[in-house]
Amino acid sequence: MAFKAFTKMHVHHKQADPKEKDKPNIQCIECYGRNAYIGTKDATVQHLILPSSTNGDLNPVQGKTREGRVRKLGSNNPVVQMRVVPLFNHLLVLWDRSVSALNMFSLEPIPTLQRIQYVSLFELCDSALAAQAGCVQMVTSSSRRKVIRIHVVGADKWEVVKEVTLLQEPVALAVDGGSLCVATCDKYLLCDIRTGCSEKLFPHSHSRQQAFVTSLGQGEFLLNGPESLGMFVMKTGVCQRPPLQWPLEVLAAGICFPYILALQPQVLSVYSMLDQQHKQTVSLSGAKGIFSTPDGVLVFTERDIFSLSLVPFKEQIQALVERERVEEALLLLDGVQSCRPLDSYKELQKTITCLAGFVHFYKESFSEAKDLFLKGELDPREIIYLYPDLQFCLCEDFESQFDLVNKSRDLQVLWQEDRNTFHHYLAFLGDFLSAVRETEQGLKCGTAVDCSLLRLYTELGETENLQKLVGFPNECVLDRCVPVLEKHNRYFALGLLYQSHGKLIDGIETWVKIADGFYKEPSCSDVYSHIVWTLSQLKDQDTVWKFADWALQRNQEIGVRIFTKHPPDGQLETQDIISLLEKYPKALLFYLEFLIHELNNEEDTHHNRLAMAYVSETLQGETDSDLRGKLQQLLWESKFYDIPTVYERVKSTALHIEKAILLSRSGKQSQALQVLVHQEKDLQAAEAFCSKAAEGQDPQFKKVLLLFLLQIYLRSEDLASAAVDLLNNNPLVFEAQKAIQLFPDHWSVQLVSKFLVGSLRETFHQRWMAKLKLELAQAELMQHKVNWMQASKTKFRLDKEQRCKVCQRDFTQPEFVCNPHGELIHTSCTDFSPL
Repeated sequence: MAFKAFTKMHVHHKQADPKEKDKPNIQCIECYGRNAYIGTKDATVQHLILPSSTNGDLNPVQGKTREGRVRKLGSNNPVVQMRVVPLFNHLLVLWDRSVSALNMFSLEPIPTLQRIQYVSLFELCDSALAAQAGCVQMVTSSSRRKVIRIHVVGADKWEVVKEVTLLQEPVALAVDGGSLCVATCDKYLLCDIRTGCSEKLFPHSHSRQQAFVTSLGQGEFLLNGPESLGMFVMKTGVCQRPPLQWPLEVLAAGICFPYILALQPQVLSVYSMLDQQHKQTVSLSGAKGIFSTPDGVLVFTERDIFSLSLVPFKEQIQALVERERVEEALLLLDGVQSCRPLDSYKELQKTITCLAGFVHFYKESFSEAKDLFLKGELDPREIIYLYPDLQFCLCEDFESQFDLVNKSRDLQVLWQEDRNTFHHYLAFLGDFLSAVRETEQGLKCGTAVDCSLLRLYTELGETENLQKLVGFPNECVLDRCVPVLEKHNRYFALGLLYQSHGKLIDGIETWVKIADGFYKEPSCSDVYSHIVWTLSQLKDQDTVWKFADWALQRNQEIGVRIFTKHPPDGQLETQDIISLLEKYPKALLFYLEFLIHELNNEEDTHHNRLAMAYVSETLQGETDSDLRGKLQQLLWESKFYDIPTVYERVKSTALHIEKAILLSRSGKQSQALQVLVHQEKDLQAAEAFCSKAAEGQDPQFKKVLLLFLLQIYLRSEDLASAAVDLLNNNPLVFEAQKAIQLFPDHWSVQLVSKFLVGSLRETFHQRWMAKLKLELAQAELMQHKVNWMQASKTKFRLDKEQRCKVCQRDFTQPEFVCNPHGELIHTSCTDFSPL
């Protein structure tokens, strides 16, 4: 059955005079509300009262058309055109090349409105502003001259207010506000009534009868263009809609949004303004003209008038949906909502949008289907319901609202016949449920959505998505989901699921079994590190202590992170941790480092324990060289360990550098250097020790240390060359006078010439710099004296009533200060004392 946008009804039949049985009668019609008017060929106007209706449509069941008054206008020239002016109850009639005014109810002539002669066409300007001003504008086309006249029509008079000259005689015209669209014998024009300017649109080759213009409102016109195109033209001269492709023999067109009705001699074709497609054909033999009404159109033949009433939009939309033309239904719904809002628009829009989604879904256009389902706020269970294996995720009382749409499509059959295609359907389901999960619709049925996603991700092998789902708060039901994960060996995800549902111990025990090899879990390669990280984030101390021993036994370095990575607000008792770590030396060392270096702990016992732990690990020789560097750094920088205790531990060992550091921290610098030189036998280390020990001290301290080192070198003949190198490399450090006194008698000047030259050069440099500073200071002092002398010769006059420039008070004492601008100021009002 074809789609119907309009229903046809017979409204009136014009009875012919028996003597003129075969002569045509109706020439034009006009309608306002229930009042219709017929203009005949023999200059007769007849008033008809159409039947009333409850929904705005003409319905013959509710009554018949009643014939009102009839008026014979005069000669037998046909009535060409009629227009109603409801503001004044006027009926304007064009006949015998003139416009007459009648009362629209009595059809009596208006005596004060004289006929306007020589008119071929006329049209009213439907202007709300003009009506508010108490008058209506009318446009007439002269039958004798190529002009358009603008009339102002009042209750009892009308007058011409403007003329617009045209190059050709109009054959059709339409008015919209201040814009006039005119069809001539070969072209269409746009005219501005206010300015009189005209603009050529495009030519045509139609006959006079087929060249027509129809106003669509909102400054838009419909024209019968060339090549059988219905052209939509705005008053600005541009087209904002694609043209309609309609038949060759179009006589007229009517508008009933959102449809355009094109009249032909035998049929009426209905086109949509929304997609420019043909929607319906109505048979109308002998049709002559068409008139638009708010709810449809009136079409007349020589003797009959038919009403084409607009089918309610809701029924039209439902009819399109039933034919699975959901895209058209959705387009129609969105198009009419702006002009004729429907009470159920939102719900209807959602339903149609979802139906359109199902059409794309079964065509495997999954991207479009997903967008439509989301836009239509589809209940996710409607999609889950389509997959037989997932229906266990739904509540038993769920009933599909689209069961009739989907009952003929069984995805289980597709699963059996084409698994590759079915796999695409599964992927779509996962994509859609993920997108809808955080929406209002998804939250309403979170259990069904999350259970379905878990099943999908598990079966499709989407490990990352599965772990993301169960690792965060979810509404999975354990009784349904745990067997699924166990069946597919997804034990790591099972632990996450337990954890997200508050069963943390069950979750960690599951992971422990993976780490210990009881479960095979290919999706997680380092479950042990995850267990440690999880324990490090827990505030539940009982759970931490329950699994801490297991973690430390596997790996002390990683296991200790349970305590070092613990959040500050949930920190465990330090002493309890140390007590546990007594069994794990390496873990204890790492934890003490954490306390001192990251938490800045200042307890002596912790610093001592770390130092002793470093010494023990270093002496065992099982760690890398970095550990000894950490020990030396601690000995240099820490202020909280007990130096004698640590020294007793290392003095009998080969840790000579550490002994030197401890002796230095005890103030025994000379002994420290002797240890480095004679026991460690590392001269570079001895010189580096001098620089390190002097950090933060007075500059002279380093000189003292290097002098000690020089003396140690000079006491041994084997270190004479080291002493010479020390002198030559540091000529600016040693004072030549003191150093020379230490030189052995057999040393030649040439041996220490580099040192002597450098030292003397530095001495002379210092003397010249001191002399230069003295001379600069003397020059500055001399400049101050010159300025003082110049200022002392200046005379200042202090009047009795003179005031301070700063505080504006009178001078009561002779002391004052003068600023660079010569203004006098109290001495107390300055930041300096007078000379």
